[in-house]
This record gives sequence, C-alpha cells and structure tokens, in this order.
Amino acid sequence: MFVPRPFAEEDRATLHRLIRDNNFGLLISVVDGAPFGSHLPFMLDDDRGPHGTLLVHMARANPQWKSFDGGSQVLAVFQGPHAYISPGWYDPANKAVPTWNYAVVHAYGVPHIMEDSDETRAHQERLVNLHEAGMANPWRMDSQPEDYLAAMLKGIVACEIPIDRLEGKFKLNQNHPEGNRRGAIAGLRAHGGAGERAIAELMAAREDGD
Repeated sequence: MFVPRPFAEEDRATLHRLIRDNNFGLLISVVDGAPFGSHLPFMLDDDRGPHGTLLVHMARANPQWKSFDGGSQVLAVFQGPHAYISPGWYDPANKAVPTWNYAVVHAYGVPHIMEDSDETRAHQERLVNLHEAGMANPWRMDSQPEDYLAAMLKGIVACEIPIDRLEGKFKLNQNHPEGNRRGAIAGLRAHGGAGERAIAELMAAREDGD
C-alpha cells in the first residue's frame, strides 16, 4: 500500500482497534495465477504473535482456501470510516482541491488451515458468541442438534493467519494547516452522515492530542 509518511499509522493498539471495529474484511490471494478476493468475517487474537493472529473461515466450495500452500502470503484488508472532504470547508486563504479522508489497515501473513474439527468448532463458537453478545435472544451453537451442527461445520474451512506485517494508513488532513483541519472537522460534523461523523471524530482526537 502506498503510505505517505504523514498518513502512516504504526501504533499496534490503534491498528488492532480498527480491525476489531471493522472485522468484515477482504481476503486477497492468488488463485490460478490471478488475484482473488473473498469478503469474510474475521476475529483477531492480539496475544498470539508480535502483530496478532487473524482467524477466519469460508465456504468449502470457495476455491480460495485450496491455494493456501503454507508458504505464500495473503493480504487481509480492513476498511474503516471514510468521507469526501470539500475544499469549501477549509480556510479560504489556503488553496486546495477536494480529497478523500479514510482509515484502513492491511495485514499480511501466511494462512494455515485448521485440520482439527474441534478447533474449527471452537473458532465458530467464539465468532457466534462475539456477535450474539447483547442480543435479546442470543443464538447458541450448543442449542442446536448435534448432527445439524456437524453437517454445517463440514461445509466450511477455517484457518488462522499469524500476522507478519501490519500497515496502517490514516489519511486525516495531516498535511494541511490547522485551519483547514479544523474547518474539515466542522464541515464533516455538519454534513451529518455516519462516515463523516466517524472521520471527524478521528481527526478531532488527533487535534486534541488523544
């Protein structure tokens, strides 16, 4: 990923937070000589390895997992908030053109397929419990018939990806004067969309030194 120095984010906790908050990621690898991507739900185990370990699963019918050879890296992309930035929000004294602000994390690593069925089941239980937390009537795997669960689990392939390298790009007007940055924050907040508000808060946190 092209990351100009002002936009580089290297803080591990910040990168992990974006992954957790936007855990429906894009897994990219090479299948039959061409780029191939799958949109998948991930979990992050930040205690395993210097950069953490990603856990993911896909349908067994998906050909992507068959390309995992135990040595080739894959790329997992996690897109955070993003928004259009209008020059009309800037200090009129500072000439500028429109741009787009965003936060994104790229994680690289070699995937390893979970061969053990109990390990795969434990992964699915963790994923389900993570997303069912707070539901009025949470769905639980152990409430389902065992033969049904066994059949469903046979239809997926789970793997873990120890992260070899993390790249973060938080493009938040760091290369602009303070007046432009403050104007953009105010404009984003007034514009009112969820993406705009989220980017405004990221920018404001940095302006305030948090």
